[in-house]
Amino acid sequence: MFRALLALLMFVNLSAAAEPLRELTWEALIPPDAPKLAPQMAPMHDLSKMGTALAEAGPAAAQQAPHAPVVKSLDQQQVRLPGYIVPLEVNEQGRTVEFLLVPYYGACIHVPPPPSNQIVHVTSELGVKVEELYQPYWIEGPMQVKPISSELAEAGYQMSAEKIYVYELPD
Repeated sequence: MFRALLALLMFVNLSAAAEPLRELTWEALIPPDAPKLAPQMAPMHDLSKMGTALAEAGPAAAQQAPHAPVVKSLDQQQVRLPGYIVPLEVNEQGRTVEFLLVPYYGACIHVPPPPSNQIVHVTSELGVKVEELYQPYWIEGPMQVKPISSELAEAGYQMSAEKIYVYELPD
């Protein structure tokens, strides 16, 4: 009896470990019954006058929907999501180890933050060298449906990045 139970537990663990990676779009992070929000885009700032990405003068732009509804069924799923990195913490080696993943370039920096269900707070032990902020990346790892606040915006989701790599369009 004990061996049969042990074999069953091992099978269940192997099945869970082999869970397929789910590729998400940003639309998949919005519940189907959520109210539709009109895009809130502010004019791009004059980048030639900006010293650093996070040191813009003036008050931060207000986030459109800081407590937008989320898709609870995404919790604990292994996912892959493309997006743009907004650095929050850079380690001594110059690698970004904490960041916001957003659906379009300039979100949270040059334009008002998108709704919280369109922002993923990501942490990574290894981190990534972000040379250009306009370069999109793929982020893979377990998704958590859990709100978190940062200095730039509220995020409705969190991820622990297992893989981070440059987004390239298929040939």
